[in-house]
Amino acid sequence: MQAHQIKFPRTAHYYTLGEPSPETQHLLFVLHGYGQLASQFVYKFDRLGTNYCVVAPEGFSRFYWNQTSGTVGASWMTKLDRLAEIEDYTNYLQHLYHSFRARLAPAVPTTVLGFSQGGATAMRWLHRLQPEVQRLMLWGAGIPTDLDYRGQVTYWQALPTHLIWGKQDEYFSQEKYDAHQVFLQTQPLQPQTHWYEGKHRIDRDVLQQVLEVDF
Repeated sequence: MQAHQIKFPRTAHYYTLGEPSPETQHLLFVLHGYGQLASQFVYKFDRLGTNYCVVAPEGFSRFYWNQTSGTVGASWMTKLDRLAEIEDYTNYLQHLYHSFRARLAPAVPTTVLGFSQGGATAMRWLHRLQPEVQRLMLWGAGIPTDLDYRGQVTYWQALPTHLIWGKQDEYFSQEKYDAHQVFLQTQPLQPQTHWYEGKHRIDRDVLQQVLEVDF
């Protein structure tokens, strides 16, 4: 057997709350977690108001949670052919980012928020293509430890980064957190960690609080 790859155009999906306009004061990219749909995830941000333009891209891989029917979810990648999948979705995110930035004033800041699997997705996008963003928020997600950020010291040190964890998050463990902290000691990343009472989900009140930290 011989394995082959071929590149071809495909259709990608994304959803928005608001449209770029002269009134837009913030551009917010939100990347959903494993098994979620961007069309549902985007409504977690519906209280931010008209000053925000929220863009929710969706992972390429849709699937049935019940194998053959029922609820549909989406995933950003799997471990199979992972490098090709990373290249594809980071190129997609970069293209979408530039299409929205071109419609906004240069002074409008961009925030990237990744939830759960979307956190690793956001980190791989920024690590590979280094889009000009003004804030990174990783919610219920750690920083991928298979990447080395020391070749991009200026980029990461200049980027305000926030880690947001629910104290009852069912995917959190102290062991993983401690290993994560050890890794960060060797890297130029300087994240600020926020804790809240809650599980593995976006809390709208906490979201608003963290969004007000940098601007």
